[in-house]
Amino acid sequence: MRALRYEGPGRPVWTVTSDPAPLVPTDAVVAVDAVTLCGTDLHILRGDVPEVVAGTILGHEAVGTVEAVGSAVASVRPGDRVLVSCISACGRCRSCLSGRQGLCTGGGGWVLGHRINGTQAEYVRTPFADTSLHLLPEKLSDEDALVLCDILPTAYEVGVLNGQVRPGDVVVVVGAGPVGIAAVRAAAMFTPRAMVVVDPAPGRRQMALAAGAQVALDGVDDPGAAVSELTGGRGADVVIEAVGVPEAFELCVRLVRPGGHVANVGVHGAPAALHLEAIWDRDLTVTTGLVDTRTTPELITMVAEGLLPVDGMITHSFDLNDIESAYDVFTRAGETGALKVALHRKHA
Repeated sequence: MRALRYEGPGRPVWTVTSDPAPLVPTDAVVAVDAVTLCGTDLHILRGDVPEVVAGTILGHEAVGTVEAVGSAVASVRPGDRVLVSCISACGRCRSCLSGRQGLCTGGGGWVLGHRINGTQAEYVRTPFADTSLHLLPEKLSDEDALVLCDILPTAYEVGVLNGQVRPGDVVVVVGAGPVGIAAVRAAAMFTPRAMVVVDPAPGRRQMALAAGAQVALDGVDDPGAAVSELTGGRGADVVIEAVGVPEAFELCVRLVRPGGHVANVGVHGAPAALHLEAIWDRDLTVTTGLVDTRTTPELITMVAEGLLPVDGMITHSFDLNDIESAYDVFTRAGETGALKVALHRKHA
């Protein structure tokens, strides 16, 4: 098969490698029908995730058809169309049993494209198939399903739920990339009073407004003045960090009201300052986390039934063999307008 292999910082290689097979009874092998790229992949390629070793196939999001299953797999069978979740869950450890699959201590968590070979390939071995693959309804397109592999549950769980968005809140999302736009759409389900997005790219600010934000700021002028005016000087109830750079996190802390919530979603590759000398008396809640994907089944239903729109999230489509071009477009998102890209494998 062909796959995108990581050979070190700045060195992705689209190459021929051996086909995967189930290694243990709980494994499945999925023929990839559609796959997408993630900002986390860009962090890996920049060298921000040193535990990814050279030779690893990248990717942790895909839609495909089950090709083979191990002897212990009961919930899927060859021929089933499935979503490959970004999180693999053993289903038995204390973390999984408490709904914290992202913290799985039984060999799961974020492993695909991280600690084991991932999904940016023609075939992928998926561990813990019974608890990590999700059957897809026919009415859900491959491209809509790709949004459910990672960015929508991440935005919903790590951003909106961890941030405790409530009806009537003022919500600020810093960063209008894929997860930021998904956070706007997910937060809208809770009927906030206003949603503000901060992003320097004009195209992404327009996408945020189309997704449901009422205000889109470029961040050049101090966003604090606009948020202060909107809230009568109080500050935002919830601020979601969806970039992963120190300046964005520090801005979030400045924008939130006393007693408010900062939900960090972005993947950081450098230290960010937490100025306790300035905020110790503000009673802030700052949350971080990796998605657990515990809400994926309900999100699949909501998207399939049209209750949670994801239209426009996929902005570019490619053939899987053009993955290097897809990375180029995705990496230059500020110029290309790319939000999320989809790559489709042609079947013989």
